Amino acid sequence: MSTPSYQRQVQLYYLDNHGWIRAWLQRKLGNAQDAADLAHDVFVRLLAKPRTFDSDSHARAYLSGMSRNVCVDFWRRRQVEQAWLDVLASRPEDFAPSEEHRAMVLEALQQVHTMLCRLPEKVAEAFLLAQLHGLGNKAIAERLGVSERSVTRYLSDAMYQCLLLEAELDEALV
Repeated sequence: MSTPSYQRQVQLYYLDNHGWIRAWLQRKLGNAQDAADLAHDVFVRLLAKPRTFDSDSHARAYLSGMSRNVCVDFWRRRQVEQAWLDVLASRPEDFAPSEEHRAMVLEALQQVHTMLCRLPEKVAEAFLLAQLHGLGNKAIAERLGVSERSVTRYLSDAMYQCLLLEAELDEALV
């Protein structure tokens, strides 16, 4: 929770930096509305995770990095959303989910996608080979060029991250 003095500091950062952040995001996204939303998100994140800066240039550098991150997150969300829409388009209209269900599925898919992106490459690949392709540890080991013991460790790491994600999602529903 941020203090009133920190909120005042963020307000000053907002006044000094919001314009260039929004313009930068608009150039990257080509859309003024999305840029405005993401520029807003940058400062919401700054409020949610208080930081101190040594100088204005330090704050600007941090906000620049945060702007890149929200932009990458936005594109990832769009990729997941498009994949979901492609799947829905291939289904008969009778199977179309409600808007509420659609939003819940998209949120869950985005959380899983984010979790997979955070995993080391071989861990994520082993997990996907096991879960999506049904390969056993030996086949995964051959495919990745690692030992079966490594595959077991990779899958354990991935399952642990799945459990953490499940706990986060359960907590969000409470």
